[in-house]
Amino acid sequence: MHLKRRKNLLRQTKGYMWGRKSKIKLARVAMLKAGVHAYRDRRRKKREFRKLWSIQINAAVREHNLNYSKFIFGLKKAKIALDRKMLANLAENNPEVFAEVVKATK
Repeated sequence: MHLKRRKNLLRQTKGYMWGRKSKIKLARVAMLKAGVHAYRDRRRKKREFRKLWSIQINAAVREHNLNYSKFIFGLKKAKIALDRKMLANLAENNPEVFAEVVKATK
């Protein structure tokens, strides 16, 4: 049991630098910290992508003489239920469809 736990720990820290990959004490601390960062960054990733989509939508909307906030307000008023991820995807890959959505919000 004791040896199995240590082997599992070292297997998880494989590839880490210096003693963090081979010394039990350092490996345990490194693994715990890595878990904390992974947990935090899974949540942070969602925020980062939402920011990115907002920037992409704003850039695409400005070509149609609108700004982001007025566009989002127009979407809500027109009851168009597209999320920011879909809107950013449309703006990038299908500009003609995005232009129709912008026209519907004016």
